Amino acid sequence: MGLMKDFKNFAMKGNVIDLAVAVIIGGAFGKIVSSLVNDVLMPPLGLLLGKVDFKDLKIILQRGSDGAADVTLNYGMFVQNTIDFLIIAFCIFLIIKGISKLERKKEEAPAPPPAPPRQEQLLEEIRDLLKK
Repeated sequence: MGLMKDFKNFAMKGNVIDLAVAVIIGGAFGKIVSSLVNDVLMPPLGLLLGKVDFKDLKIILQRGSDGAADVTLNYGMFVQNTIDFLIIAFCIFLIIKGISKLERKKEEAPAPPPAPPRQEQLLEEIRDLLKK
């Protein structure tokens, strides 16, 4: 029973839930970036390079015989995935940089001065009453 209680406490901590949300959002973000690369960036780049689709770039190592598929080295997919990675890494870099900039601004905000001790407050009140 203690093990289940410990697991529940662990699973319900804010950090674990935040991590789960981050993984889900990261997966969706990865799909968006992949679509950006595959559908927006690579077609014009392929057009500029002579109507080349990067996904189709490959070196045939051995021709297939009797209906078997060719043995190929698909370096085009590697180029595509490398570009995906670089864009995702750059976006994450920008997000982290923005977050750290916001945190610095929070730290730079001056803290309000601490309230004077109760004894000082009473002395100030007496002083103000004597002035009247």
